[in-house]
Amino acid sequence: MNAAAEFTAPAADQAVLRRLLRGALRVLFRGLVRPPMPIAGQRALLSLLTAASPPQPGVKRSVATLGGRPCEWHRPLQANGCVLLYLHGGAYLIGGPHTHRAICTSLAKRGQIEVCALDYSLAPEFPYPAARDDALAAYQALLTAGYTAEQIVIGGDSAGGNLSLITSLHLRDLGQAQPAALVCFSPVTDYTCQQLHSPAAGDPLLHPEWIEQAIGLYCPAHIPRNDPGLSPLFADLVGLAPLLIQVGEDELLLNDSLRFAEQAEAAGVSVRLERYPGLWHVFQAHAGLLNAADFALDRVVHFLRERGC
Repeated sequence: MNAAAEFTAPAADQAVLRRLLRGALRVLFRGLVRPPMPIAGQRALLSLLTAASPPQPGVKRSVATLGGRPCEWHRPLQANGCVLLYLHGGAYLIGGPHTHRAICTSLAKRGQIEVCALDYSLAPEFPYPAARDDALAAYQALLTAGYTAEQIVIGGDSAGGNLSLITSLHLRDLGQAQPAALVCFSPVTDYTCQQLHSPAAGDPLLHPEWIEQAIGLYCPAHIPRNDPGLSPLFADLVGLAPLLIQVGEDELLLNDSLRFAEQAEAAGVSVRLERYPGLWHVFQAHAGLLNAADFALDRVVHFLRERGC
C-alpha cells in the first residue's frame, strides 16, 4: 500500500513476552472465537480472557446509562474536562465495557480524561444500524449533559473503530458538530474484505472465518458491503473530525487503516497514521503488560492534548 505513514514505531521489545502472547492468542482466541463456536460461547470466552483487569489507582469506575444504553465510566481524580466516548471492538458480535477496561482505565489515568465505555447493541440480535444509532444517542446525551463538542472525543478499536468513523460521518450528514477528535485502533473500514493483509508472521487474533461470520450477522443482506454506512472507506470523508489511527503490521486489517488514512488525507482530513511493527490487532489491549501498548497509549494522550484534551 502507498499510504504514507506519519509515524512508524520503533521495533517492539519484550520478544519472549510477545511470543508467549502470540501463542496464547492463536490458541485461545483465533482458534476458538470463530465458527462453529456459538456467539454466546464467543461472548463468554472473551469475558473470561479479559477478566483479569485490575483497577487503576486514581481512577474511579462506575456504571450508568448514556443515551438509553448501559455504560461504564472511568473517572480520574483530577479530570481535564474532556470525555472519551469509547466504543469497544468485537466484530459487532461480542465484547462490552467490561472486556476493554485495560484500554479505558489506562487512557483515563494517562490522559486525566473521563472515559465512558458504551455498551452498544450487538448483532445478531441488533444488526446495522443499531450500534450507530446507540453511539449517536450517547454523543447527543453527552452534549445534553453539558459537554461541548470540543470536549468530546470518540474512539474505539476494530469494529469500535468502524463505529467511531461512521458515527462521525453520520453527525456530519445530520449537520451536527463534530467531536474534537477521533481515535481508532485498527478500525474496520472495508467490509468487502477485498484487500486483507497477509502478514508473514501471521495474525494471532483474527480468523477469516470469524470476519465472514461477523459480516453475515451484522450487515443486512439488502445493503451492499461497500455501502458508505457500513464501509467508511467508500464514503465522502470531507468534514471528518481530526483522526488518529494506530495499527499493528501483523494483522489482517492493516490495509483497512492504510487505505483509509490515504483517503482521509486526500479529502483534507487532519489524519495521523501510526504503524507498529511486530504487533497484532488491537495490541493496545495489553496495556500495563506490553511496553509497546503503553507507548501507543501515551501517544494517544499526546495527540489529544494537541487538540485541547
